[in-house]
Amino acid sequence: MADEAPRTEVPGPVPTDRPDEHPLLPLVARGLTFGINGRRIIKDVSFWIGSSGRTVILGPNGAGKSVMLRLCHGLLKPTGGEIRWGDLSVSQAREQQAMASQQPVLLRRTVRGNLMHVLSVKGVRRSERPALVDAALEQAGLAGLGARAARTLSGGQQQRLAIARAFVLRPKVLLLDEPTANLDPAAVRGVEELIGAIGAAGTKILMTTHDIAQARRLAADVMFLNDGRLLEHAPAAEFFAAPKDPVAAGFLAGELPG
Repeated sequence: MADEAPRTEVPGPVPTDRPDEHPLLPLVARGLTFGINGRRIIKDVSFWIGSSGRTVILGPNGAGKSVMLRLCHGLLKPTGGEIRWGDLSVSQAREQQAMASQQPVLLRRTVRGNLMHVLSVKGVRRSERPALVDAALEQAGLAGLGARAARTLSGGQQQRLAIARAFVLRPKVLLLDEPTANLDPAAVRGVEELIGAIGAAGTKILMTTHDIAQARRLAADVMFLNDGRLLEHAPAAEFFAAPKDPVAAGFLAGELPG
């Protein structure tokens, strides 16, 4: 029986009746809050995420999606509540995760050199690096571009390289923050195909987007976030067919800005 994100009227931790086989999952948040300069950005959020499929955090711009992802990855520290990755704390789990942002920062090196640098920093044996880089470039559709300067690639190619760089060490969880923002349709397709391949290979995907169509294409379950609050968490098919939260329904109907 596959793990699913059961629909809940009040989003919160959902117990599972069997141990999750994924080493970092379920991801559980309880009463998660984050604020800065007296302004609360994430407001008392609770959720449970299992290992199956791709989880998409959906919501309008300014909803707090990127902050939520950074909290999950340990780049920000909650001001209230807690997050656990399986039996591990956020800091303990981070070694088995990777993250790519919507504006990739590539090194002033070749495409291949960007991946080699990551493997070197992580202490991977020199003899093992070429095969890992070759596999990552092949999967990202960049196999013929290894000698190119990374910063001369197109926007879509740069984003695929950033994802490949994050994935080259085969993390258990890959977090993606608006991975196709500002890309043209052809580039979006390329990035989405890469995300699909990585997920199919067994890596858990947790990503954010404001793009409803993209969430329809990629999500197994949807967490709808608005104004720092998790208003609904449901399997994607149910969420898009009949959202229970009126704000979520309005967003899907185009009544909220994207």
